[in-house]
Amino acid sequence: MRAPKEPNGRTTGRRITSVAGLAALAGLAGAAWAARNVPAALGGRLAGVRAERAARSPQFRDGLFHNRADTRTMVPVADRNLFRELLFGKQKRRPGAPVPLLRPAAETGIDPARELNVIWYGHASALIEIEGRRVLLDPVWSDRCSPSTAVGPRRLHEPPVRLDELPRLDAILISHDHYDHLDMGTVRELTARQSAPFLVPLGVGAHLDRWGVPAERIIELDWSQTHRVSGLEITCTAAQHFSGRGLRRNVTLWSSWVVAGEQRRVYYTGDSGYFGGYAEIGAAHGPFDVTLMQIGAYDRAWPGIHMFPEEAVAAHLDLRGGLFLPVHWATFNLALHDWSEPVDRLWAEAKARDVRLAVPRPGERVVVDDPPAVDGWWQAIA
Repeated sequence: MRAPKEPNGRTTGRRITSVAGLAALAGLAGAAWAARNVPAALGGRLAGVRAERAARSPQFRDGLFHNRADTRTMVPVADRNLFRELLFGKQKRRPGAPVPLLRPAAETGIDPARELNVIWYGHASALIEIEGRRVLLDPVWSDRCSPSTAVGPRRLHEPPVRLDELPRLDAILISHDHYDHLDMGTVRELTARQSAPFLVPLGVGAHLDRWGVPAERIIELDWSQTHRVSGLEITCTAAQHFSGRGLRRNVTLWSSWVVAGEQRRVYYTGDSGYFGGYAEIGAAHGPFDVTLMQIGAYDRAWPGIHMFPEEAVAAHLDLRGGLFLPVHWATFNLALHDWSEPVDRLWAEAKARDVRLAVPRPGERVVVDDPPAVDGWWQAIA
């Protein structure tokens, strides 16, 4: 049976085939456009002098970086059970209403010698204002924490400020090379807009180098090494985690950070499971006026590489911390627990253990010596 002809003599079937072909080509073109930056986003390779330096690290053996404890069996594995739970699980992993954002008000009457504020921008991104200096932690401003602009975990709220609205920075700290902590687009824009150095764990400089960060602005440190910048002593300290932006893991190091001025001291966990190193860091570098502690994206399947909220409180006490400020929650959906569960559990544990707590809205400036009362703002939108 012949396909019906149109008035001009061409067949309908041929036209349908042509339209379908054009649609397929458009789809392929769109996919190619979305994937155009993926190879660059994967980052650089450990090679040359950088690789030689990594090989001398006490944390490096058999071609990889290692934790003090064996955490190989505790790293997330994408299996059928995980995908099924992600698709059909009953957890409420997104807020039910928009996350409230604030813009930090202008500072007034600040004594630079005693200044200590923290502005949390969401997830692990935060600005430390310490004794007149500005230190940015794990900045991620992109819409997704992924090598692709089309797939991967998407932001649950916008950044409270644009990158061009940040003040002049004295240092930018990166804890490790996972996409929710190290973002190519953000790094490139900060490279163009700021002059501050990037302080990173060993090997992470290979990524920055590929993305056009000048060599003189890349400071790579091993655990327990200190670099002085703008009058601050910034120390790369241990963490219990892993790294990797592609198929191979642990070719770059991961870390926590100590930021110390003349009078004020801050600790940031990066990502980490609970381990004995917290007490050692507290003894060597504490007490801390404020600790920025990872509380989210945990699961019973990977207890060694992300802390539960109760463990974060225990770590804060080990560190000899003053004010506890939670990070690594609210912005990206990276685990199976409810969106608000980390901070609910944290608030209960902080009250039980008499720990001073601040839970700011994204963009809110926390004055460490006079923090806002915890008001449960997240519960109204959970």
